[in-house]
Amino acid sequence: MQNVLLETVDVYKDYPLKRKILFQKPEVVKAVRGVSFKIHSGETFGCVGESGCGKSTLSRLLIMLEKPSRGAVFYKNQNIHQTKTRDKLKIREKIQLVLQDPYLSLPAWMKVGDIISDPLLIHEKRSTSKKAKYEKIIALLKEVGLNKEAYDRYPLSFSAGQRQMINIVRAIILEPDLVILDEAVSALDVSVQASILNLFSSLREKHNLTYMLIAHDIGVVRHMCDRIGVMYLGQFVELGGNENIFLNPLHPYTHALLSAVPTIEKGLNNDRIEILSGEVPSPINIPIGCTFASRCPKVMSICREQEPQMIEHIKDHFVHCHLYNR
Repeated sequence: MQNVLLETVDVYKDYPLKRKILFQKPEVVKAVRGVSFKIHSGETFGCVGESGCGKSTLSRLLIMLEKPSRGAVFYKNQNIHQTKTRDKLKIREKIQLVLQDPYLSLPAWMKVGDIISDPLLIHEKRSTSKKAKYEKIIALLKEVGLNKEAYDRYPLSFSAGQRQMINIVRAIILEPDLVILDEAVSALDVSVQASILNLFSSLREKHNLTYMLIAHDIGVVRHMCDRIGVMYLGQFVELGGNENIFLNPLHPYTHALLSAVPTIEKGLNNDRIEILSGEVPSPINIPIGCTFASRCPKVMSICREQEPQMIEHIKDHFVHCHLYNR
């Protein structure tokens, strides 16, 4: 197995709400609950789940925009939240983020060249000459499919797909090890999504990048990822290789996600979509036992009484379910 680039160990993130009554204990939103996983150098790791399950909060913990309430995040065996300010800046240089919205993530008042060169100024790459910086930016713009004229234009003159290309160049200009793609194609048209995903694959090979792809579209994750974590209400309920997840899904929630993906075969065989009943429990009032019990078609009495443990059911395929804890 490749070297471990990034690892989380039992990470939690809680957000206390404002007190409704003076001296009353404030309610707490439990956004991330006991998440542990590893990302290996050179792979693409996928994190998939419904909106509000904690995927974006997890990404903010990994890039140090948030600090865990409990647990630890390690980059190359270094606890990123317990490092000195200078070391944190170096780590931030190596872990970059591409955001979902191609319109709001680019400042409209700045030219493209200034937007892309900003990270170089922030991370004090002043030893590089102005000409060398310009040539590097132009080369990367051409690599993603934009011409050199884009350097002096404003973001408003570009389409959504082209703006996301600019975001990608800004993310890789510092030559990072890990790029986190937080719903990076969900706001784009389907035809544009395909070209951007192919671009990610090309850049991965050319620049030796490692990706963490966060998405709610399990089809996108299947196309891109080597390993996948299925997230539900702040925790991973299943974790394994691409083939294991799609050909041998274990958790009932994973089954439901996969059944909702349209295929020609399902139409021919009249296969029914597994429709989950009930609603996702509130992250403020986490129920006792398994958090999926109220929606699970295979629920047992133990599910409402005791929380299951994450176990390795088969080699490198982990599941958080009482069906396999027996």
